[in-house]
Amino acid sequence: MHKLVLSFYFKMIACFVFCVTSCVGQPQGPATSPSEDSVKRFLQDYVKTAGFGDDETTRYYASFVNLGDGGRQDVVVYLTGQSWCGSGGCTTLILAPKGSSYIVVTRITITRPPIRVLATRSNGWHDISVQVQGGGIQPGYEVQLSFDGKTYPRNPSTPPARRLTEKVPGEVLVAATDGGKPLYR
Repeated sequence: MHKLVLSFYFKMIACFVFCVTSCVGQPQGPATSPSEDSVKRFLQDYVKTAGFGDDETTRYYASFVNLGDGGRQDVVVYLTGQSWCGSGGCTTLILAPKGSSYIVVTRITITRPPIRVLATRSNGWHDISVQVQGGGIQPGYEVQLSFDGKTYPRNPSTPPARRLTEKVPGEVLVAATDGGKPLYR
């Protein structure tokens, strides 16, 4: 009987040690990755320096994708809220990593989801597509934005943006139904 009780206690202690060592240092609940945190910090600073203060209505969707050569994770950000949207759509940012932060490669106005990274490339970077609609443009349509070596077109409703007349293979980065995350919570 004594051996049985002792064996039971050893098993309980071993189980306790396993549980404690398995849980130490593990995230509790949902957490964002360091890259998501750095994008959020960058966007909070960007909103302030763009003259919009702490616009509490700002929401964002960030998608990490390798747009250019070199294997780095660029970020396509779709911003919504009072400061970022009008009748033609909202603002999309293309960010490239720089040190522990980011730089704005392009600020694209009047965009609507879905936002896609396309299989085609221009000047070493993937083309992207956005939906253009509203602000007098009815019905909406998809446009291809090609990298010119320095930037993407800033206005998808005018050249050099090119209206897509057929489906081009690509991956959706921001879905039409995605509401994004609050920038200040």
